[in-house]
Amino acid sequence: MRPEPAIDDLRARIEKIEGRRRRARSVLPFGIAELDARLPGGGLALGALHEIAGGGNGAIDGAAAALFAGGVAARTRGKVLWCITRPDLFAPALAQAGLKADRVIYVEAGDDKTILACMEEGIRHGGLGAVVGEVARLTMTASRRLQLAAEEAHTIGIALRRWRRQTEAADFGQPTAAMTRWRISVLPSAPLPVPGVGRHRWLIELIRARAGDSADFELEACDGTGRLAVPADLADRQGAAQGRQRSAAG
Repeated sequence: MRPEPAIDDLRARIEKIEGRRRRARSVLPFGIAELDARLPGGGLALGALHEIAGGGNGAIDGAAAALFAGGVAARTRGKVLWCITRPDLFAPALAQAGLKADRVIYVEAGDDKTILACMEEGIRHGGLGAVVGEVARLTMTASRRLQLAAEEAHTIGIALRRWRRQTEAADFGQPTAAMTRWRISVLPSAPLPVPGVGRHRWLIELIRARAGDSADFELEACDGTGRLAVPADLADRQGAAQGRQRSAAG
């Protein structure tokens, strides 16, 4: 049979496209059925960009957002590149969220433009488990570059939104190419029968999920393996553990 270069070339293109789609379907489940059910593929897409921010402008919600990002990164394999503009990350807290210090490579940059460049370079490397970048502003163009890089390298990218000024917070509602958008707020922990502080509890808002559903969840913070948990006192209460459907995506 005579070779048919045109058909072979077409098959190669189709395999390349299908392979890319297979990689895009690879996910990182949270291990909470109600939460994973809201995400396409049953978990957080690995070859994709995700946005995370604190529920308020305060440092406490901002820290919770960073720990949520740390918990996600902790459940990936390999080193994690964390790009910062301010050296204020508390490594022991990240370790409590499952991300040990010996897995993290820190890059300190002066502004958002440099952070985004470092993120893209880190994602395109292809050998990292996750790349986290702390940015105030994220344009559609910049997010699309990161999303395409994440798809090609099959690496998860996390844009951790941090603002120095109140006016910068309005940028969080602008459209981006990120697969998901999350907002994390601190809630009071459950009282203990003995003196002490219980496991931290968060309000986790899945504001936007491409091809998925938006919802709110009240969950316990990441443990030493990076995993969230349904609070025992809410496990049987419908609407908390199962998530509250949001009326509109952000």
